[in-house]
Amino acid sequence: MVATPGVQRGLEDVVALESRICFIDGVRGRLIYQGYDIRDLAAQSTFEEVAYLLWYGRLPTAAQLADLKTRFGTLRTLPPPLVERIESMPLESTPMDVLRTSVSALALFEPDETKPGESSIGGAQRLTAALPTILGTFHRRRTGRAPLRARPELSQAAYLLYALLDRDPTELEARAVDVALILHADHELNASTFAARVTASTLSDLYSAVTSAVGTLKGPLHGGANERVMDLLNEIGTPELCETVVKDKLAKHERIMGFGHRVYKVEDPRATILREWSRKVGEAKGNLRYYELLRRVEEVVHREKGLYPNVDLYSGSIYSLLDLPHDLFTPIFAASRVAGWTAHVLEEYQDLRLIRPTAKYVGAVDLTYVPLAERG
Repeated sequence: MVATPGVQRGLEDVVALESRICFIDGVRGRLIYQGYDIRDLAAQSTFEEVAYLLWYGRLPTAAQLADLKTRFGTLRTLPPPLVERIESMPLESTPMDVLRTSVSALALFEPDETKPGESSIGGAQRLTAALPTILGTFHRRRTGRAPLRARPELSQAAYLLYALLDRDPTELEARAVDVALILHADHELNASTFAARVTASTLSDLYSAVTSAVGTLKGPLHGGANERVMDLLNEIGTPELCETVVKDKLAKHERIMGFGHRVYKVEDPRATILREWSRKVGEAKGNLRYYELLRRVEEVVHREKGLYPNVDLYSGSIYSLLDLPHDLFTPIFAASRVAGWTAHVLEEYQDLRLIRPTAKYVGAVDLTYVPLAERG
């Protein structure tokens, strides 16, 4: 479609609001959460610390972090009626559909947490704690595994893996997922976060805003790119075929997922970190096939198109090495991004203004009404 003068399609480069939560320096390849560089957070912090940082604007003390971990352990348990609803959902449902429906349904059982305003921090913590339980409850049912236990002693990353795999993860596995959760926790006004803020700007409740975000993330132009990266690797098969397959796709103007970004002009810093974790997990599993294929794909795409990797290129390889099904990749993204979504909703409540952009009308304005009997 030809661009209309004065219209920024996709709101590209339009500054819609002010925020203290996340800053992306697309030129230098930096990602900042509440003042802290993502490289430092990925190297030294935990997802629980990052969630606290996003919500409160500061890193927690040891006591505050311990309290948050305790709350997460308590808040993981779902209301029995919601468990029954999840267990009644069709087995062929997609996990994202289950997640969207369950987030909305959870609000029915927690009216005090759904009131808009600063008190919604309780809802933010509840949703962050509960999303792995929702996913685990459904996935265990569809795979015939034992019912889920809360396991309050586990970190969010370890609990997520336990919920989905029905086993305790190794220290390396848990740390790999912990880093992935940190890296996916927020990314400024991406589509799902903007959807959440638009909903919150109407003074709707936090659960409605997160339901909007989950529905937006479900779209393949926003979530799911790492699934399609893995599809590409399976299609390539061996490193020797990489150049032929990738160049053939580029010649057909097919998009190679995991490359390029609307904001970053250089390599996505999250991709830099996940590349190393893909190697670490691959070495631990005795399987560097995915890592070697991805390095080769990187080489070809950058040489042919000058494109840099984004966060989706390597995350799927880590999840696949952990035996996680592809249709859980985007829900895992949601289990991380819910911390960012809720932080943005809380910020929206503090400086409330209805988000209502305008559209440039390009239709007719002078049509003459024809009575029904005279229409041919």
